Amino acid sequence: MNRAGLRAIRAGAFSALIRPRAMIVLGLLTMAGVALMGFGLIHGSLPIPGSAIGRALFMPESLSADARYIVMDIRLPRLLMAALCGAMLGMAGAAMQSIARNGLADPGLIGVREGCSAAVLLMMFQFPALSLFWRPLMGMAGGVLTALLVVVLARDISRPRFILIGIGVSWALAAAMGVFMTTADVRDVQTAMLWLAGSLHAASWPLVGMAAAWAFPAFALLLLTARAADVALLGNPAATGLGVRTSRLALLRVFAPVMLTAACVSCVGSIGFVGLITPHMARLVLRGGQAALLSGSAVLGALLVLLADNVGRLAFLPLQLPAGIVISLIGGPFFLLLLWQRRDRF
Repeated sequence: MNRAGLRAIRAGAFSALIRPRAMIVLGLLTMAGVALMGFGLIHGSLPIPGSAIGRALFMPESLSADARYIVMDIRLPRLLMAALCGAMLGMAGAAMQSIARNGLADPGLIGVREGCSAAVLLMMFQFPALSLFWRPLMGMAGGVLTALLVVVLARDISRPRFILIGIGVSWALAAAMGVFMTTADVRDVQTAMLWLAGSLHAASWPLVGMAAAWAFPAFALLLLTARAADVALLGNPAATGLGVRTSRLALLRVFAPVMLTAACVSCVGSIGFVGLITPHMARLVLRGGQAALLSGSAVLGALLVLLADNVGRLAFLPLQLPAGIVISLIGGPFFLLLLWQRRDRF
């Protein structure tokens, strides 16, 4: 284990193998994320001194009402939502790529994101009086139904046609949403278009709390099944022989990414490519099994969305670009590169 860079830790009946190097890298990435959040709190259309940030967090009564409102009610919820949604999408993408055994798998590419978006738009247009609490439920219903449709049509989630069928379903749902929005009221369409672009401008403390309430159970589910997922990568016969119930594991590890994607889409709209990019980045900077991949993808996803939101918010002042558009500028070429690398596998 020493040669492989592994160290055993034990706490009573609990034991685990960790890689100190991976823990250091995760710690550095987390510190970079905290630094990005600090940068975002300080900079904006109204710059706030760094010394005022600490007072806003720990002694809010010492600041003016305007500065306190900007830091505590606008910027901090927005940055926390960016980090949380990035972590959700990164971990969802890592889990989906693992269960599908395909580096192109991503909840957005198999239609889950579009299914969630279509369900939430239906609720927003047809049932505007419903509270925010119903958005994740509607989004999850749309995402689950879409995922089931793709699985039934593909019949095998480990083959490339799973991704191709998912892309086709995504396009069909996107076309349906386009038809739906062209017939809706113009004011509703403007709100929906901004939401679909993946904007974090409407982030608030209730939305952060709602996203966290759905995210952390899914995080725990994926991390608790990480060791079984490592065994499942050996193949179904070997995993079954080692005591892993592969069908139940696959069900859990497909449901968790759908839950994470639905919660993210319900809160901030459609942010694409994060779940596709970050697992590949995590494999480059981290070694290890599913636990390391999931954790690294979550941290890198948070970093990516935080960076995209800061760029979209600050680079074009007084205009602001939604984070989803900034990430798409990076994710589109990255996806084409992955397709080119796998051009002989389809």
